[in-house]
This record gives sequence, structure tokens and C-alpha cells, in this order.
Amino acid sequence: MQTLTTTPERSLDRWLQTYYFLRTGVSIVWIALAVLVGKQNPAVGAVLLVAYPAWDALANYLDARTSGGLGVNPSQKFNFVVSVVIALAVCWGLSVGMPTVISVFGAWAIFSGLLQLATGVRRWKTASGQWPMILSGAQSALAGGFMFHQAHSGMPLDVTTVAPYAGFGAFYFLVSAIWLTVKNSRQRTALVG
Repeated sequence: MQTLTTTPERSLDRWLQTYYFLRTGVSIVWIALAVLVGKQNPAVGAVLLVAYPAWDALANYLDARTSGGLGVNPSQKFNFVVSVVIALAVCWGLSVGMPTVISVFGAWAIFSGLLQLATGVRRWKTASGQWPMILSGAQSALAGGFMFHQAHSGMPLDVTTVAPYAGFGAFYFLVSAIWLTVKNSRQRTALVG
């Protein structure tokens, strides 16, 4: 019987499995709060709009720190900085109007999507489950363009305008988490068996 050994790839895969499930869970809670509370209560909606990029900044920081630090993860470092700036820009945008807030989210979706895509491509050889992250990054960039359209369409805008974007992100994080769960389970079975 073989013993379980920890390789850097296996360790990264285990971290990413946990991290992607966490990202999925936070997104689902955010969507539920946006739809059930934020839509009816603009103050709660405003807090949720600031919290979304702030959480993304924290999540990128945690992932980079666990994966060697911000210094060796330039796309996550830049994503961390961009998300902090966007959280502050959303605060400003809330004083201007919801079209400005959604435009800020559109810009963020484009930048963070491209950075997520870059992170997925960089990790392709060292971690599993990156193809959903690459797809998610590309779709995020496209969603940013759609948010710009929404912001200037004259349609009613509120926190739920961002909910589909959060929903697709949650879906891709969940697919990656499940992919890694299956892979990690198979590896453990192969090593023990």
C-alpha cells in the first residue's frame, strides 16, 4: 500500500478545490441577498454592490498568497488592485447614479475577466480544472460590454442587474470545483489502492 504524498500540483489542486467552492458559495449568497433584499432596499443594494468587488479583491489576495504570493502571481496581483479600485469607484458611482455604477461594473467585468483568463492560462500546466476559469474569464469580458449597453439603455437598473454576471461566475467556479473534487478523489484512490 502506497502512502499519500503531497506534490506541489496536488497541493494546489486541493487548495483550488476549496477556493472554487468558497467562491461559488459566496456568489450564491450574494445573489440571494441581491434578489431577496437588495432590490427592495437600496441601502442594502448599495452595500452589496461595493461588497462584490471588495470580496473579489480579498479572494484574489487569498488565492495568490496560498499560491506563492502576489509577487509570483502578477495577474492576480493586478486583479486584486483593480478590484480594490473598482470597490472605491462603485462607492463614488453610487453618488452619481446607477448607470454609472453599472458602467463601472462593466469595466471591471472586462478587466477582471481578462485577468482571470490570464491566470487560468498560466495555471494550465500546474493545476487542473482551469478550462472553466478560462471560459469564465472570456465570458466575463463579454459581459462587461453587455453591462455598458445596459447602463446606457434607459432600462431600470439596480443591484439585480449584476446578479446574472455573478450567477455565471458561480457556475464556472462550481464546475471547476467539481472537476477538481473528482480528480483529487481519483488520485487519492489510485495512491491508496
